[in-house]
Amino acid sequence: MPDVPVPGLGSADIDGRTVVIRADLNVPIKDGVVGDTFRISASLPTINEVRGRAARVIVASHLGRPGGYDPALSMAPVAAALGDLGGFETVVAPGIYGPDVEGAISAAPEGAVVVLENTRFDPGETKNDPKLADGLASLGDVFVDDAFGTAHRAHASNVGIAERLPSVAGRLLSAEIDAFDRLLEGKDRPYVVVMGGAKISDKLKVIEHLLPKVDLMLIGGGMCFTLLHAEGYAIGDSLLEESMVDTVQRLLRSKDGDKIVLPRDIVVADRFAPDADTETVSASEIPKRGIGMDIGPETIAQFSEAIEGAEAVFWNGPMGVFEWEAFRAGTRGVAEAVAASKGYTVIGGGDSVAAIRMLNIQDEVSHVSSGGGAGLKMLEGAALPGITVLERETKHA
Repeated sequence: MPDVPVPGLGSADIDGRTVVIRADLNVPIKDGVVGDTFRISASLPTINEVRGRAARVIVASHLGRPGGYDPALSMAPVAAALGDLGGFETVVAPGIYGPDVEGAISAAPEGAVVVLENTRFDPGETKNDPKLADGLASLGDVFVDDAFGTAHRAHASNVGIAERLPSVAGRLLSAEIDAFDRLLEGKDRPYVVVMGGAKISDKLKVIEHLLPKVDLMLIGGGMCFTLLHAEGYAIGDSLLEESMVDTVQRLLRSKDGDKIVLPRDIVVADRFAPDADTETVSASEIPKRGIGMDIGPETIAQFSEAIEGAEAVFWNGPMGVFEWEAFRAGTRGVAEAVAASKGYTVIGGGDSVAAIRMLNIQDEVSHVSSGGGAGLKMLEGAALPGITVLERETKHA
């Protein structure tokens, strides 16, 4: 939780000025076409508001993990999709900073948005290199950070530039901060957290930090089998993180361990394949060669009842191998329960967001987070560099 209020776009002096926006436009690209526009759409409220007030608008983002310049990861298709969705002209700059980029900005038509090339084409991006930060800062008068997905990383295009220009949070980043602050405060009761995904090791810090704050923590997905094993259950050939068993046992036996709810029944398969033979068994009766692939119907009903009766819900991670239809019921059931809940509901994490969008019920959730890793770091209680640098603006105001 920020120590001081993070300055927002409403307080920014951007009228008639040149504004650099750090957006999170890291979207999937296949054959030169954007495959999922969720993050682009999420960036539009800030970009459009800035367009209505500023003289010039420059947007920076990374795309993928290039090892230097890679034409397959150019921002050109992203800029095209941004313009199509936003209804404005976009210009792709011939680089990230420098005279040619400055020329493209000066020559851009009125009302156009200039999209810089992939910031990770410069190896200094992930190192918060001063030269790159100086170059980015030289392009504008004010910086607006709207990239929650990178807030947990100290890069040149979010932290470095913010140290050099008057800086505020965009509408999306402000909304993300508000959502996770509310979850961390834990004032809405009952408070239920649903955790899924493959590995307990990826979520352990979040679980440990949130467990004292919540009423129930429902755990499914591949990670549940390490916990079931720690409780003495036979889990067949299901996913197991052997190195985590002792840690998980201590967690389950802690004073808040009784808040953890594990599946009662499991959908098991005879092999890891979309067309495997399946059966639903009690969590205590997983066959020796069975592979746990999803939570069963009894668990779906149990989890759904807890979710629908909650005043606050955070969900991160699928309940099974939801990419395959045969193992999608658990994730679908949780998604529908979150959407049906009358409480404050937040979904974070790429797979959970994909599931809620696949079912087309994202509009029935209070907040769908654009940054899985950053949200989890915030819920761990960690300070996020991309946010703390904006707090500095308030302290020095």
